[in-house]
Amino acid sequence: MTQVNINNSARLSFALMDETDSELLFQLDQDPEVMRFISAGKPTSKEEITNLYIPRMKSYTNKETGWGLWKVTVIESQQFIGWILVRPMNFFSEQPQTDNLELGWRFMQASWEKGYATEAAQAIKNALIAQNSVKKFTGLVVEDNIASIAIMKKLGMSFIKKELHKDPIWEEEVLYYQVDV
Repeated sequence: MTQVNINNSARLSFALMDETDSELLFQLDQDPEVMRFISAGKPTSKEEITNLYIPRMKSYTNKETGWGLWKVTVIESQQFIGWILVRPMNFFSEQPQTDNLELGWRFMQASWEKGYATEAAQAIKNALIAQNSVKKFTGLVVEDNIASIAIMKKLGMSFIKKELHKDPIWEEEVLYYQVDV
């Protein structure tokens, strides 16, 4: 199997993130507004990035399947603006769903309301659809995160259920949005 590459979209380029991107992850998580629906606005520490988030990211990153955090860069300025998450639903459980990929995102506040998150998620989703094993995409969102819900709808996702989501570091009641491919 060959490595998944995501072609540039109209304004954006994409690359799988790794431990060398820890400073970008840290900077993104310092804005209380970016973190509002994730940690009630609490910034992520460098220690959490190094000891928790990087090992966690490495556990699900797979170049052959396109799983991981995809760094999103504006082509014109070469500015990092955020990332798109791709991993099997329930990855941290006994029964990860490799045909049902979770899509998520986190973007710098300066890049909001410009369509970047939708453009990036759509480009990555389209590239992953080419893999025959993908049957659906799912997004998880807290009910008050209206902006992310709007992105999910633009990606063709529909509300499926409201349920308590648990993984090793996170437990919260969320809305599930999903689209079949």
